[in-house]
Amino acid sequence: MSLRILKFSLVSTLALCSIASLAQMPNPYGANINLEAAKKAAAPSLAEARKNNWTMVVAIVDAAGDLVYYEKMDNTQLGSSKVAIDKARTAARFKRPTKAFQDALAAGGAGLRILGLDGVTPVEGGIPLVSDGKIVGAIGVSGDTSDHDGVCAKAAADSFK
Repeated sequence: MSLRILKFSLVSTLALCSIASLAQMPNPYGANINLEAAKKAAAPSLAEARKNNWTMVVAIVDAAGDLVYYEKMDNTQLGSSKVAIDKARTAARFKRPTKAFQDALAAGGAGLRILGLDGVTPVEGGIPLVSDGKIVGAIGVSGDTSDHDGVCAKAAADSFK
């Protein structure tokens, strides 16, 4: 087997693996998250940010991707405001964490098709919020590195019931 064929096979396999990781959550949509639950969902994310001295924006959207709750910590870069909302919308509307899109895009190959999907923000920090097995909304966090945004979003998603 030539090096060229081996390289093509490896790249193709990686691209297929990344696309497979894009599988949507099997959870159906449920009743939309309300304001009180959205505030409670945001709290662990903000606590994680404060603990690590990260400044963040937190956005909570309902299952349709409409904004329910928003909080921007003092001195957070202004550009993160829209990014947090976009991450939350992506997670809710596509029923998967935004990290799945980030990973598929980073793998290249077939993963580059993500660039053609309208309304996708392929950056870690957006996670669907699930209650009683149903997606009721999503959280989006932005303000630091995408890894740190993801840590804060995960803190909220893990504590959400």
